[in-house]
Amino acid sequence: MTSFRWNGAVAALIFAVCLGSLASAQQDASSSAQASSAWSPAQSIGMFAFAKNGQNADQQLKDESECYGMAKQRTGLDPQKPAPTGPNAEQVQAAQKQAAENADQVKGARAAGAARGAAGGAAIGAIGGSAGKGAGAGAVAGTMRGGAAQRSANAQSQQKAAAQAKAKLEKEHEQDILAHKEGLDTFQRAFAACMDARGYSVK
Repeated sequence: MTSFRWNGAVAALIFAVCLGSLASAQQDASSSAQASSAWSPAQSIGMFAFAKNGQNADQQLKDESECYGMAKQRTGLDPQKPAPTGPNAEQVQAAQKQAAENADQVKGARAAGAARGAAGGAAIGAIGGSAGKGAGAGAVAGTMRGGAAQRSANAQSQQKAAAQAKAKLEKEHEQDILAHKEGLDTFQRAFAACMDARGYSVK
């Protein structure tokens, strides 16, 4: 009776060990499958690869990884590099300020206005018998008009320079975005060519 109980206990222990091993093996297989599908080089660059010759998941991951590395080496591009974000508001303002400070400035308008005003004033003053007073008054008025015109012209020049600086930054950002997209397209084509040669359909 004791021997029967002992044999039964041993059998139960062996069964429990086997059951535990089976569960562990299933868990490892599930974890391995999840790990193999957790990251795909193809999907990381917006593509999907389909095996045409019955390659298993491990082989496909190996092929994708090797083709990814080959494409990176051949193109010299890193597809994981973030797209350009462009200048922020502070950078735009700094560029506009510098451009405005370096803008062409109108000079001599005050003196030119004074000369024109003096000439006109002298002519008017001569009619009234006081050319000198007329010239003086005309010079003052001409200086004021010339100064106002100069300030207005310089302000317009600064505004134009600031607008051009902003437009230049925006254009450079657009060019950076385009270059990034073209680079990714080149990388994808290199990756697809490699995978196609290994028996995969890549979309």
